[in-house]
Amino acid sequence: MNIGYARVSTAKQDLTRQLDALATAGVDPANVHIDKKSGATTGRPGLQTALTQARAGDVLVVHTLDRLGRTVRDTLNMVHELRERGVGIRTLADPLAIDTSEPDRPMSQLAFIMLALFGEMERTYAAERAAHARAVATANGRRTGRPSVVEPDVLEHAALLRASGSTISEITAKTGLKRTTLYQHLPAIGRSAV
Repeated sequence: MNIGYARVSTAKQDLTRQLDALATAGVDPANVHIDKKSGATTGRPGLQTALTQARAGDVLVVHTLDRLGRTVRDTLNMVHELRERGVGIRTLADPLAIDTSEPDRPMSQLAFIMLALFGEMERTYAAERAAHARAVATANGRRTGRPSVVEPDVLEHAALLRASGSTISEITAKTGLKRTTLYQHLPAIGRSAV
């Protein structure tokens, strides 16, 4: 039996492309398990259900190898465990075909290892590029991260309250802002004054 698995990293991302590919590959929608969590997260209930459901002779079908895990070690461990149980893995859209359910195809095994390595390498490079971009933006005085959702007039009111000697507890009560928000937006505030 083919067991499908699809994953996106956030709830805002769309699974349609992966689900369509699994359906085209003949995977019964009743046997498709999904997660909307980062691959770095170990608690992925959809994957755990798919792995539990898989029996000897079954094939776990994924759109691309990186849907299974974020690191080479985790992915190799998963494939090794599945192989020992007689379960194969097949990818649908990787540039190198992977189908570990056919042990007579050594190129499939090699492709699997190469794609896992390239996937981890690309994630490392992407993280380095993002860190560099944040450092450059910070050095140029630009704020990075999510835009603030706090109204400027509320922050100004909080700053005036702090300047007049109000405690953090009083400011949070009067403005409705959380302590963490005050510490983030008004860095001059010391944590000693409660």
